[in-house]
Amino acid sequence: MPKSAKLKDAAGKPGLAEAPPHYHGHRERLRARFREAGADALRDYELLELLLARTIPRMDVKPIAKELIETFGSFAEVLAAPRLRLEEVKGIKEATSTDLKIIHAAASLMTRGAVKKRPVLSSWTAVLDYCRTAMAFADKERFSIIFLDKRNQVIADEVQQTGTVDHTPVYPREVVKRALELSATAIILVHNHPSGDPTPSRADIQMTQSIVEIAKPLGIAVHDHIIVGKDGHASFKGLKLI
Repeated sequence: MPKSAKLKDAAGKPGLAEAPPHYHGHRERLRARFREAGADALRDYELLELLLARTIPRMDVKPIAKELIETFGSFAEVLAAPRLRLEEVKGIKEATSTDLKIIHAAASLMTRGAVKKRPVLSSWTAVLDYCRTAMAFADKERFSIIFLDKRNQVIADEVQQTGTVDHTPVYPREVVKRALELSATAIILVHNHPSGDPTPSRADIQMTQSIVEIAKPLGIAVHDHIIVGKDGHASFKGLKLI
């Protein structure tokens, strides 16, 4: 309908149709760029705008997207942020924070699927991608174990402990006990550093060595201990710590 087309207002009198809000055209241009060139054609906040528009259709979400990026640091950190922290940003309600967490969960499932399809030692990049997606931006330390069979395929992937911002209690004998319960012949240890710096601490090194010492006589290999953070990752095997 042309902008000059006649409509009736609430009182039944003729009036002019309202022009669509300015941000509608902006969104369409973003969608067109995404369709033509993919996500690489958009900045982080622009891709976030398109997501936010799904649950906030009648508002200019560009300022909200920019504030989210500024608050949490990156697109990935926005998706990984706790729901209640997201809702501290003006304009983010429960429906929108839930949508963002659904997208984060979907990304984790996709990377997990890539790990499960192939022996992990031949798809190490997929393993690292999965670990980073799952916990690199979490606000508390989490300790996970990937349990492998004799073909180095994934049997299970379990979070063993969740701790504070800088500590997670890990009990080496419980780690090995769980591996025996699952008939695993190898494990990969994974945990995150919410500080962002993945450098292993002395406690990390001692704990890992204890697990290796207990597991080895029982025929369970510790392939690696990976620490992830928003600034990157550290591999104990790569650092020759195991």
